[in-house]
Amino acid sequence: MQRQEVSDAMDAKLQHSGNEADKTLTGKQKAMQLLGKMDLRAYTMIAALLGIWVFFSFMNEFFLSPRNLSNLFLQMSVTSILAIGMLLVIVAGHIDLSVGSIVGLTGGIAAILQVWYDWNTLPVILVTLFVGVLIGLIQGWWVAYQAVPAFIVTLGGMMMFRGVLMGISKGSTIAPLEDTFKLIGSGYIPYLMGWGLAVVAIVVIAVSQWKQRQTRKKYGFALSPLYADVIKILFYAVLIGIFVSLMNSYKGIPFPIILVLVLAILFTFIAKKTRMGRHIYAIGGNTEAARLSGINVRWRTMTVFVFSSLLASITGIVLTARVNAATIGAGTMYELDAIAACVIGGTSLMGGSGTIVGAVIGALVMASLDNGMSIMNMENFWQFIVKGGVLILAVWFDMYSRRKKTA
Repeated sequence: MQRQEVSDAMDAKLQHSGNEADKTLTGKQKAMQLLGKMDLRAYTMIAALLGIWVFFSFMNEFFLSPRNLSNLFLQMSVTSILAIGMLLVIVAGHIDLSVGSIVGLTGGIAAILQVWYDWNTLPVILVTLFVGVLIGLIQGWWVAYQAVPAFIVTLGGMMMFRGVLMGISKGSTIAPLEDTFKLIGSGYIPYLMGWGLAVVAIVVIAVSQWKQRQTRKKYGFALSPLYADVIKILFYAVLIGIFVSLMNSYKGIPFPIILVLVLAILFTFIAKKTRMGRHIYAIGGNTEAARLSGINVRWRTMTVFVFSSLLASITGIVLTARVNAATIGAGTMYELDAIAACVIGGTSLMGGSGTIVGAVIGALVMASLDNGMSIMNMENFWQFIVKGGVLILAVWFDMYSRRKKTA
């Protein structure tokens, strides 16, 4: 009882001292304190993205037109969905080189079932997702329970799944698909519904920010100034308003973007708010320590591969619906785009760190480079050179940041 009273008294004293110290801070010091809490990597990515957009808008006035921005977001949706799954694998300390081939295979299966066998859209989607989960279970089992390196398992999967696609499709292009299926990849949200979703998003952000502030206040944590939270909410509201306005000035918000946002929110919740997510980060940080702390490392490892393959199958559906056909080349090299998006978004290839939001922003950076260079009619080899250079710089920045922290 006496120990508890002493502990409470010390906590109260420390809190009082912290409050007194806050009162003595100058305006400049408070601003620096607030800036210090920011995620420097995230703001660097956003600044780089804005720089890319400004550069390409000067090079071609069509780049920032509503039509091109709509196409840009459609283009980034495929990489974003793949990057979400890839991020979980990388955070756990592994790699998945097979996702591009899984995209091609699952998209081919969806097209075959609908075009050759006249299946309706819903059962086609369910079977395709089941195939994705099954592939993830098989690859995850080899990695987690047979201790075969993920690099080898997924490299073999990359070749095997591409071969299966060639075999079942007989090397032909499979098209066309039903209109209901095509809506998944090329449909648009009506204007009024788009504004309704914008209002809902702003309300959710405001409520979330308020609850977070009340929670910090309840447990005695330091609070940022109220005006800072209001400015943050207004900033997000303005961004959402601009986005919806631009999309509505063309055809509306593309449905794949809504799908990306839903998946990003869902997997952000899984990564940050669930035991599974904490276990995945712990495994990537130190596998042996995670095992000794009671985490079922094998099961969690297999789970991340299931997630990765499931999201790859969703990508296969979106891509096939968007192009209204399945080809043997679909998904080629997509695994490298997904890895690059994660790394550019701040995910460490060493495992243990990375965010879903960062991966999505990284995917937008990659799509912006592709789109901008295509508008400028640059030859394909330049696109590979530029994206490769950006990937190297992103990895270097990650390693440099780690060395600076440990110094």
